[in-house]
Amino acid sequence: MADATPHVTLNNGVEMPILGFGVYQIPLAETEAAVTSALEVGYRHLDTAASYGNEEAVGRAVRASGLARADLFITTKLWIQSPGEDRAARAFARSLERLGTDYVDLYLIHQPLGDYYRSWRALEHIYADGRARAIGVSNFHPDRLVDLILSNDVVPAVNQIEAHPFHQRTEDHAIMRARGVQMEAWGPFAEGKNDLFTNAVLAAIGAGHGKSVSQVVLRWLTQRDIVVIPKSVHPERIIENFDVFDFTLSEDEMARIAALDTGRTQFFDHRDPAMVEWLIGRRDA
Repeated sequence: MADATPHVTLNNGVEMPILGFGVYQIPLAETEAAVTSALEVGYRHLDTAASYGNEEAVGRAVRASGLARADLFITTKLWIQSPGEDRAARAFARSLERLGTDYVDLYLIHQPLGDYYRSWRALEHIYADGRARAIGVSNFHPDRLVDLILSNDVVPAVNQIEAHPFHQRTEDHAIMRARGVQMEAWGPFAEGKNDLFTNAVLAAIGAGHGKSVSQVVLRWLTQRDIVVIPKSVHPERIIENFDVFDFTLSEDEMARIAALDTGRTQFFDHRDPAMVEWLIGRRDA
């Protein structure tokens, strides 16, 4: 690939930019402009999902950019489908159509719910056919991830999970490393919860490097070899979030950030029965 962003190498040899641009919760009317800004800044890794409702806008921005498809790394995700491999395969075909591409670089099962074993078999076929360069999962806790690995032929290349200074997932990360699964962080800023952007530790570390709290968080993640996908609709913040590879956090600074971990989600727990019921109720998004 032609971009200058550092890459990680997935378990099948595919290279993935360690810093990407996410579009979760970006309003549909603003998605194309935000992705266009990100591509102009230099992002070459884009993350969307069927459930976000903005795959078409991402595709339009990609086509308008004039960039070669081979220079981009595009991820999308399968939502909770009713049982059947065919249903998952049709959902994937719809995602390709909306994106306007004949393959994706990474296709993920979005939630560890429903009959995701049959969905995974559909992903294995998609991978074997070359329509996805890599396949993986999202929001899988270690028990379900290891079970999926041991019960199927293809080891997920990626597990995309909530990870930020207040919920660092260090044990999950260690298990993924041991199993050859790349950790990818969503919600790196915890959507500003727990006063992340004014946190004294992060602000002090940033001041020492002439960087913002956001930049410190992204460097903390990428320095641990965790792929991360910040989002923004503001061009100045899109630029700021991309400018994180010209400084290095010291061991002491990394330790100070590690001490911020609460071990608790800032969003929701996929093992909460009420949350499971709500997510299952949103089948076939």
